Amino acid sequence: MKSRIVLTSVALMVLFLAACAPGANDQLHMANAQGLVAGFWRGLWHGLISPITFIISLFSTKVGIYEVHNNGGWYNFGFLVGMFSFHGGSAAGGVARRRRSRVEVTVSSVQ
Repeated sequence: MKSRIVLTSVALMVLFLAACAPGANDQLHMANAQGLVAGFWRGLWHGLISPITFIISLFSTKVGIYEVHNNGGWYNFGFLVGMFSFHGGSAAGGVARRRRSRVEVTVSSVQ
């Protein structure tokens, strides 16, 4: 009985998350007003500045955090690399955790 409830809950959660996925980008591979299609390097830049542009986009309708006129996979890859490099990626969390545990050991050995 319990496994059936868990299985049903997982199935409902998967369906809910799939419903939240964005649709296809109609502007993919199409140039913007300046005649540009964003690629890897522009995606990298947009990923780096995304925390700042997110805050600005809350107060302005003229600023977005993601360029819809992009070339697809390479822009997305650059955007993710830019975001991870700004936030330090997953390696930074592990380094901080090890650093904290080293400090705790040092402090406890001094007392």
